Amino acid sequence: MREKKEERFWCSTSGWRGRRRGGGGAHMLEVLDMAPPRHQPAAGKAGGGRGHGHGHGHGGGGGGPAARKQPLQSSMAQPKAETAAATAAVAPPEGGKKCGGGGGRRRGGRGRGGRAGAGPGPGLAAAPAVVVAPAARAVIGPPVASKGLSFCRRPGFGTVGARCVVKANHFLAELPDKDLTQYDVKITPEVSSRSVNRAIMSELVRLYRDSDLGGRLPAYDGRKNLYTAGTLPFDAREFVVRLTDDDDGTGVPPREREYRVAIKFAARADLHHLRQFIAGRQADAPQEALQVLDIVLRELANRRYVSIGRSFYSPDIRKPQRLGDGLQSWCGFYQSIRPTQMGLSLNIDMSSTAFIEPLPVIEFVAQILGKDVISRPLSDANRIKIKKALRGVKVEVTHRGNVRRKYRISGLTTQPTHELIFPIDDQMNMKSVVEYFKEMYGFTIQHPHLPCLQVGNQKKANYLPMEACKIVEGQRYTKRLNEKQITSLLKVTCRRPREQEMDILQTVQQNGYEQDPYAKEFGINISEKLTSVEARVLPAPWLKYHDTGKEKECLPQVGQWNMVNKKVINGCKVNHWACINFSRSVQETTARGFCQELAQMCQISGMEFNSEPVIPIYSARPDQVEKALKHVYNMSLNKLKGKELELLLAILPDNNGSLYGDIKRICETDLGLISQCCLTKHVFKISKQYLANVSLKINVKMGGRNTVLLDAISWRIPLVSDIPTIIFGADVTHPETGEDSSPSIAAVVASQDWPEVTKYAGLVCAQAHRQELIQDLYKTWHDPQRGTVTGGMIRELLISFRKATGQKPLRIIFYRDGVSEGQFYQVLLYELDAIRKACASLEPNYQPPVTFVVVQKRHHTRLFANNHKDRSSTDKSGNILPGTVVDSKICHPSEFDFYLCSHAGIQGTSRPAHYHVLWDENNFTADEMQTLTNNLCYTYARCTRSVSVVPPAYYAHLAAFRARFYMEPEMSENQTTSKSSTGTNGTSVKPLPAVKEKVKRVMFYC
Repeated sequence: MREKKEERFWCSTSGWRGRRRGGGGAHMLEVLDMAPPRHQPAAGKAGGGRGHGHGHGHGGGGGGPAARKQPLQSSMAQPKAETAAATAAVAPPEGGKKCGGGGGRRRGGRGRGGRAGAGPGPGLAAAPAVVVAPAARAVIGPPVASKGLSFCRRPGFGTVGARCVVKANHFLAELPDKDLTQYDVKITPEVSSRSVNRAIMSELVRLYRDSDLGGRLPAYDGRKNLYTAGTLPFDAREFVVRLTDDDDGTGVPPREREYRVAIKFAARADLHHLRQFIAGRQADAPQEALQVLDIVLRELANRRYVSIGRSFYSPDIRKPQRLGDGLQSWCGFYQSIRPTQMGLSLNIDMSSTAFIEPLPVIEFVAQILGKDVISRPLSDANRIKIKKALRGVKVEVTHRGNVRRKYRISGLTTQPTHELIFPIDDQMNMKSVVEYFKEMYGFTIQHPHLPCLQVGNQKKANYLPMEACKIVEGQRYTKRLNEKQITSLLKVTCRRPREQEMDILQTVQQNGYEQDPYAKEFGINISEKLTSVEARVLPAPWLKYHDTGKEKECLPQVGQWNMVNKKVINGCKVNHWACINFSRSVQETTARGFCQELAQMCQISGMEFNSEPVIPIYSARPDQVEKALKHVYNMSLNKLKGKELELLLAILPDNNGSLYGDIKRICETDLGLISQCCLTKHVFKISKQYLANVSLKINVKMGGRNTVLLDAISWRIPLVSDIPTIIFGADVTHPETGEDSSPSIAAVVASQDWPEVTKYAGLVCAQAHRQELIQDLYKTWHDPQRGTVTGGMIRELLISFRKATGQKPLRIIFYRDGVSEGQFYQVLLYELDAIRKACASLEPNYQPPVTFVVVQKRHHTRLFANNHKDRSSTDKSGNILPGTVVDSKICHPSEFDFYLCSHAGIQGTSRPAHYHVLWDENNFTADEMQTLTNNLCYTYARCTRSVSVVPPAYYAHLAAFRARFYMEPEMSENQTTSKSSTGTNGTSVKPLPAVKEKVKRVMFYC
């Protein structure tokens, strides 16, 4: 009956606040200590007037969010509509912004009256006790097709902040004035390799360019499409090309092959629509035209470098660096053509990735095993390890002089070389591998105790001695890197801003676009200068700390501050805690001293923290983690006699393998216990800064609050403080490359306090492998007793917000991480629909306005200071100042997006976050959205620094990462259970073990 109780609780109160009726679990307010100020701004404060006397509408009222909403065009059945008057109120006022199709500036109902909330000072503003719901709200149906959905148009440009100029790694590309023509290509026999296809086309162009091709130099995508500047002298023609095969790794001797290449006219690529799009006069980007230009500009690089995705790599760009275990880093560059406000832009960025080092196989094996393998046979475990490392790797033989045949490794023999024999004729006369190589090539095998490489197909395996083979250069390593390799790769890629800028400029010069024959052929000119962009540095927000501290308020400086003389604004109580020591090198006295120091720091920070554990510190072996955790838990409960153990401290070895994940899984899904892990190195070398950071983590894990925006508790945040607002963060993390069965993990967090928007409850779920859409946002299922049951993460988090604050959310802001541009439509359609359905399932006609923002970090735009010597324009690391925002020139021609560098750099070149507002029924201005996002970055709970990504998205990422520890090792998407979650491809995924109620109500993932 839980669902019925939730619905009654949701709908039973009068107004928007009131006491909860009905049972059903602990009150969120009691568990999290989330009591918000029971106030609301007085008329003319954050609820309406925010004008500056510019005459954009009236200063007060604002008509509520519904008066600014636009219904989605949908043919699906919608929830029951309200009155005609309410429906009529949906139409935006004259000049109002429309998300989903056109529109001018915005406003109407909400004006630019005086500064929101001005006057009440740092304390809580006097305010009415009840939040009044908007008088009329339209029912908004779910979207069903991308054709009926347009992304939010830019509402204007931001003006807040100190103006400055930065440089971006975007290079202006002039559009060609020539007609572009597309031709279909069919190669017979069909070839799967792009490189072979390119070789065939190159030979065709060499033979026929001046004759049959009319002098044209076409660009080819390596598959089915050929592009020319202008037209070819024919509509359709077939050519014959002969090509000598390169070794394909199968062991088949190279031979001359004949290919028939049919070229047929397909279409003209009209650049008029691209020009219209760049000018902001067309909504949809003409992807075909952009694709043609991208292929043209990549044609020469494809011939020079190793191509991986949109990046190109070469050992000649920068000297490769060893990463260990037979790998090395190759430097390269990323290249992409993009439509921007300034026109077409070529985005160039530096890149590095791991390649297999072109070593003799014997040396590669020695690096993998970390020992000299020459002297003795391989153990079974080492043989399997080497087999996994070498399978699929291409090698060339070294025992035949200048003949360097190439082969692809398919396996490793189970027998050593000296035991291997094979038939040499049809009469099945046998010969040993050792004898064959001696007689045939005069090659004496020095290490016959080692296994042979198996190459070619499995039916007719060919044997090659390891010592006769060398790994072919230019093979990318696609498996998972170990920690040492990751650290080494990060060192290679970590370049200071000035160095990064010089590397990019040097790459552009080396690429020589002005001499590129393909760019010349198509009339594309690329600037060699970085783009200068107008930017603004947003001011840091004031932060509020507890009044009992010496410093009650704090203004961060260059994205940083500290806890000296400050106390957390809401300190938690920790009366009952225990400690387990899993580190052999940490003695009991050392562990006790560390715990006492940590307890003292928690007290100094403003928490009520008992100095003594419930039971003495317990030492245990890492391989008995579950037994140790349950022993300490039960011993503590016996000692407490009915009271709960609140916190577990765990001291871990520095290299702890799976121990950390095991502790989190057992504590959070089995025992219902909050835990804090500390590494041995920090126990031995105690620093005040480390203890302060750990105390901040403990406080939020236990339901406390570290700091809060002063504007939040003063009711001064536009479009947050006026009515109850819930802020969501969502992310999906996928398995590492090479893991083809592990499920993806989705996580959603949501604020549980208002107006502070600082605490976030989190939910996680497993879903189909590499499924980007979050499947469990909203779901229904059939229960034999209850019939159709509704649920899902959005619904559960809305209910928990109501329990925690006593308010129904009247506005939703949804930050979605991890979405690429190609997935924007699909994700918005599916997930906005899920939000709608979750809201409607709680109450008929309950549809709070939604703002849906995609957060991107995996992009390649970098911003540099205009003058690296001007220390006033950079932070200590040489990066641009925190708060730097760009919404012009390099941004989308017409949609609502911006780049925000909200953090101070530590090392390397800072990467700004890219925020793209796909849907906005709350009518944010550019300043409001940018300022809110930047200010939230100062509320991240785990440190006293502003962070690079808005905290809700950051927390969702942490929660998803944490949930991967909950998976059983053998879990795969092929396993099914009766309660499994089903992905869009029909496969079922074993659900994650449920996080205990006590745990999921707090920020356990911090």
